[in-house]
Amino acid sequence: MPLYAVDGSVWARCDAETSAERGFYHHPTRHSNGQPIVAGWLYQWVAQVRLTSDSWTAPLSVERVPPGTNLNRTAATQVRRVVLRRPVDGKRPLFLFDAGYDAVQLAQELGLASGLLEVAILVRLRSGRCFYLDPPPYTGRAPGRGGRPSRHGQKFTCDAPTTWWAPSAEHTTEDPRYGQVRVRAWAGVHGKVQEHADRGSRGPAPLERGTLVLLQVERLPRQTRVPKDVWLWWQSGQGPPGALPDLALLWRAYIHRFDVEHTFRFVKETLRWTAPRVRHPEQADRWTALVVLAYTQLRLAKPLVADQRLPWERPLRQERLTPGRVRRQFSQLHALLGTPAQPPQPCGHPTTRLIGLRYRVAPRRPAVKLTGLTTPEAALLAA
Repeated sequence: MPLYAVDGSVWARCDAETSAERGFYHHPTRHSNGQPIVAGWLYQWVAQVRLTSDSWTAPLSVERVPPGTNLNRTAATQVRRVVLRRPVDGKRPLFLFDAGYDAVQLAQELGLASGLLEVAILVRLRSGRCFYLDPPPYTGRAPGRGGRPSRHGQKFTCDAPTTWWAPSAEHTTEDPRYGQVRVRAWAGVHGKVQEHADRGSRGPAPLERGTLVLLQVERLPRQTRVPKDVWLWWQSGQGPPGALPDLALLWRAYIHRFDVEHTFRFVKETLRWTAPRVRHPEQADRWTALVVLAYTQLRLAKPLVADQRLPWERPLRQERLTPGRVRRQFSQLHALLGTPAQPPQPCGHPTTRLIGLRYRVAPRRPAVKLTGLTTPEAALLAA
């Protein structure tokens, strides 16, 4: 099954007062006025990941998301483009999302209920979400009660185990890194929709039915904290109604969603993605495209280079080379292949500033505060 991770990364531009389309976003290391918030540009990545323990990903789509843009709609557009470029092999791709995305909005934008797109999504949920079963068949109004028939049946609260009923499927296994792993799934549930296209039309809100998945592990690879319960939402398009996912594959697939974090760190620290101090967001978009192309060249050059390790590093097999090891040896490969670019031509001395020429002061553009976004979008920017 093809796996794709969707996540966002921030290009911090705190002091760029003349740069447009900046917003305020959460940052794990940098602080502003005592808060882990920076001003900059948000880029949303779609990268293919694998089920093997690897630090490589394959970025397929990178877009800058201006402040105030619906992130779920942008993610759905990127997913649709990636799916249309895939070869027709009969395999249904699975897209992995973090907790900042809204599963219902993603399903509506992708048209999963109507089967418009043959994909599956796996979205992490916050632990306080509530879901419902369909109500029993309507047999008429009860005596003394009026109103329309109920649209929601038995309530399922994620952080209240007393409200849980028997799961539709369960999987238990032993893993060398996570210890005992237990995965349970409840199929045919739906949540209450707040934001939808027909809001305000006095019509019924749409219901997106999917499968609620609970992932519990005994320990973490690096025991820095007590492992928490992970709630996931799985929904697939063009599948038989009530079909259950492969739980043995589902939990391993979501764990490898975090492989895209290795890519973010490598392109920022090694390829210097966020190092240029450009003013205009269009310049940042072009530089981002060049960085993605450079990373793709390193990924394609992996089987062509040899391991060049430092004295204190362990030797690695050819298939286990990391992006840093490949970049270290890429210069020798570049010398053998050459370059299609022409050699630089000297341009002489630069012209001096003309007498009497006055340069206009660039206008100041404050960062946009995300006050009009919905709660799921604000949660993604804080992730």
